[in-house]
Amino acid sequence: MAADRAAVGLGIRTMSTDNVIEARDIRKVYLMGLVEVEALRGVSFDIKRGEVVAIMGPSGSGKSTLLRCVNLLEQPTSGTVFVGDDEITDLDVDIDRVRRRIGMVFQSFNLFPHLTVLQNLTVAQTKVLRRSRSEAKQVALRNLERVGMLHKEDAFPAQLSGGQQQRVAIARSLSMDPELMLFDEPTSALDPELVGEVLAVMKALAAEGMTMMIVTHEMAFAREVADRVVFMDGGVIVEEGRAVDVIGDPQHVRTKSFLHRVLNPMVIEPDEVSEEGVVDVV
Repeated sequence: MAADRAAVGLGIRTMSTDNVIEARDIRKVYLMGLVEVEALRGVSFDIKRGEVVAIMGPSGSGKSTLLRCVNLLEQPTSGTVFVGDDEITDLDVDIDRVRRRIGMVFQSFNLFPHLTVLQNLTVAQTKVLRRSRSEAKQVALRNLERVGMLHKEDAFPAQLSGGQQQRVAIARSLSMDPELMLFDEPTSALDPELVGEVLAVMKALAAEGMTMMIVTHEMAFAREVADRVVFMDGGVIVEEGRAVDVIGDPQHVRTKSFLHRVLNPMVIEPDEVSEEGVVDVV
C-alpha cells in the first residue's frame, strides 16, 4: 500500500486497466473573498467498466464538485484524474476529445429551446462527431426510442414535461456514444410524479452495462440499481461499499445520521430542540 501511494505521488499508474475512472488525491479550493474554502480534501476513488456508483451526502459535501472534476468542468486544485488511459488533469490533454467519451446530465435539462427534440439530438453529432445528417438522425431516433420519447421527435422543449425533457437530455448524451455517463442529481428539479420515468431510463441503462456515476438522494433507486454507494461529507469520502450495505447497515456515525434524517424527515432529534422547546433552525 505504501508503494502504491509513493507511485501515485510520482505520477505512476498502478491501478487496474479495467477502471474507467481513476482519481487520486483530488483537492478543490475556492477563494470566497479573502477566505479559502476547501470543497474537496484529498478524494481518491476508482470506477470500473460497467459499474454504477451512487454519490450521496448532505448539501455542500462536495458531491457535485467531485463529479464536475471528472470531466474537468471544474479544474482540481491538485490531484490526478484518469479517464481510461487519458489523464485529464494533464495540462497538455486534448480535453475536448476526452469529453466526447463522457455523457453529462445536469439538474437542469439545458435543451436548446428553439430546436426540436430531434434537432437537439443531432446538432452535436454533426458538428462535433462530424456525422452526416442522415446518420445523426438514425442515431437520435434510436436513442429517443431507448428513453421512450420517439413520439416527441418534432416537439419543442417547452411542449414537454420536466421528466420528458430530462429523458431527452439523456438521449442527447447517449447519441454521442459515451463510454461513461455522469448524472448530477438528475431528478432534483422534477415534480415527484415525474421522477420515476427518469429513474426507469437510468435503471435500463444500468442493465445494459453503461458505466455511471450518479449524484442522487434517491435512496430506493441507489439501493436497487447502484453497485456501490459513496457517502461524502465535508469534502471527503466518509464511507463506501455495496449499496445494500451502506444504505441498509451503515457503519459510520455520520452516514447513520444522514440516512436517518433522510428516511425519517418528520422526526425532530433532541439536539435540534432548544431549551424553550422551539426547533433550532440555525
